[in-house]
Amino acid sequence: MKDGTQIPKGYKQAEVGVIPQDWQVIDMLQLCTLQRGFDITEITRVPGTVPVYSSSGISYYHNKAMINPPGVVTGRKGLLGKVFLINEPFWPHDTTLWVKDFRGNDPAFVALVLQHFHLERLDAATSVPTLNRNNLSGYRVAIPATKAEQEAIAGALSDADALIESLEQLLTKKRQLKQGSVQQLLTGITRLPGFSGEWEAKRLGRLGVFVKGKGVTREQSISGSLACVRYGEIYTQHNDYIRMFHSWISRDVASTATLLKQGDILFAGSGETKDEIGKCVALVDDVEAYAGGDIVILRSEDADPLFLGYYLNTAPINQQKASRGQGDAVVHIGAAALADIQGTFPPLAEQTAIAAILSDIDAEITALEDKLAKACNLKQGMMQELLTGRTRLV
Repeated sequence: MKDGTQIPKGYKQAEVGVIPQDWQVIDMLQLCTLQRGFDITEITRVPGTVPVYSSSGISYYHNKAMINPPGVVTGRKGLLGKVFLINEPFWPHDTTLWVKDFRGNDPAFVALVLQHFHLERLDAATSVPTLNRNNLSGYRVAIPATKAEQEAIAGALSDADALIESLEQLLTKKRQLKQGSVQQLLTGITRLPGFSGEWEAKRLGRLGVFVKGKGVTREQSISGSLACVRYGEIYTQHNDYIRMFHSWISRDVASTATLLKQGDILFAGSGETKDEIGKCVALVDDVEAYAGGDIVILRSEDADPLFLGYYLNTAPINQQKASRGQGDAVVHIGAAALADIQGTFPPLAEQTAIAAILSDIDAEITALEDKLAKACNLKQGMMQELLTGRTRLV
């Protein structure tokens, strides 16, 4: 090679890189024949058992199939890049492209190549993301010479897909469990063993005092090593309580920001819609941290902060926040409006017990999310190895 790197024995230099000697390089349009899907209107739709695939997956079920399995479908309009391998009769929607002819290649392998190719990068740059199949012309891809090797690659990656799918299913169930637990435990519909008696109705203003955060600019948020929360991060980075920080300020910036205390509840004082205004997070750890502007802080001495982090984001409380939000293009909510919100609160010991259950579920969700991320990264690494021939299975 020109850079002095030796080509391994059994490999050759090709236009797409170093590949096995017995692999071939073909145009993407030679891999398979892509065909535009079939239109179906609300009038012609008849409920049935046949999945209708749109660019994002199954949209609904019809009573008639257009294509028999195996099938491969990808988005043509709207959401681009997702690839579906289908093993049952189906209807590919007009917003998709489906493989009409696999040209002797293994269908599962074809699906992997299309997925690895990242078809979304061929967006025709219209107002609605659109993929023209002819845009694939000129792009080259290396493929094994034998269908047996294609099948071996597809089989190995199918195992990775099975792991990912099982983790996704577990995550869905665990999130549903949390949602149900929130609805039951935070409303008092279900009481934990050992607790009884009425919950107390009170306004947030009775829980403690409200203080304001002070402005920290985007530039200042990367100026040092002191933890800081900016109001936009409450919407995008945090849920219920702060697990990690995303902004770090200097000591000079901190001198003009608001020092937080363990147990503080941070409300986003500005937002884009009334439905989301006032989302809040609890600071449950004893750390030095600061709050930027457009954050309203509830400082309570007689409530469990983790419980408040969960409870003050529930639908009944959010509805009260929305009704008190002011503005249209930008919505605001202040301390006075938040202080007027009314909730129903159990005794402190019960608050702590409820919060512990919900945080345990959150920990399980986080662990599953980490496993899923690792499984996805593993699959990406396997695809890079197997679809380039760097690692051989036959």
